[in-house]
Amino acid sequence: MKSKDKSLEAAFRYARSQTAHYSKSFFFSATFLPKEKRWETYALYGFCRYADNIIDNPRGRTTEELIEEVNSVIREIKIAYRLGESEHPIIKSFIHVAKKRNIPIEYPLELMEGVKMDLTRNRYNNFDELYQFAYRVAGVVGLMMSYVLGYKDESALVYAEQLGVAMQLTNILRDVKEDKEMNRIYLPLDELERFGLTEEDVLSEKMNVRMRRLMKFQVKRAHRYYHEADKGIKMLTPNTQFAIYSASRIYQGILMKIEARNYNPFLGRVFVKQSKKMLILFSEIWKSRIVRPAFNLLSW
Repeated sequence: MKSKDKSLEAAFRYARSQTAHYSKSFFFSATFLPKEKRWETYALYGFCRYADNIIDNPRGRTTEELIEEVNSVIREIKIAYRLGESEHPIIKSFIHVAKKRNIPIEYPLELMEGVKMDLTRNRYNNFDELYQFAYRVAGVVGLMMSYVLGYKDESALVYAEQLGVAMQLTNILRDVKEDKEMNRIYLPLDELERFGLTEEDVLSEKMNVRMRRLMKFQVKRAHRYYHEADKGIKMLTPNTQFAIYSASRIYQGILMKIEARNYNPFLGRVFVKQSKKMLILFSEIWKSRIVRPAFNLLSW
């Protein structure tokens, strides 16, 4: 990132370091993007990571103090969008990208509202409520990423939202055990009841046929969102599609790991090995640069 503004260049480099620290596989994938989009992706990731860290790293702060911290970020976002600048260490590079790529202010504001939801709620009555949370903390990330990567058709945004929601649903299914240890249950309460389960069954790790059926239902729903979202990836700028195809396949790999455990969410967090992630990434790069262009040429 070369810039006449040295402080802006430093802000982009800070966002890059945050990406490298918190998501090595995402950082590695981004290195294959065109240079300009690569640095813009770092800025976007850095901002989203900063928002997540308010919850993930509470630093001994009370809920009230964390909500005020979120509100201060919201105020800074609004001012930054109005003036086109910020001296906030992570918003500085983000607002540069947001204004350049015309990212609507509603998206980062929705993300911060999602952070507040996670600070004040630990249960969701139904899937509509859960969807709102997933949209805010992940769906809008997919939308913002679409503006950075570029798209050929407005309908790509619908699919970007679906992919973000699919990824958040995957995180929820992966983290059932970790979340319940913090008294958090993201599985919709009405769906627990529908399958003959209670909150206590989750908290006590009661693995039985009913729990397995519930988890199978949740996994199938997440797969449906991925399947729908795939339609939109081909609407992105061709030399960026590999990154989103890779992310989608890696996250679907988490669902397959859950399936391989016979849908037991209490055996600990599943993950996709780094070697597998790299295989998926290089496979998608090869497809995007050789297979798909050749197929399109033959079709023509």
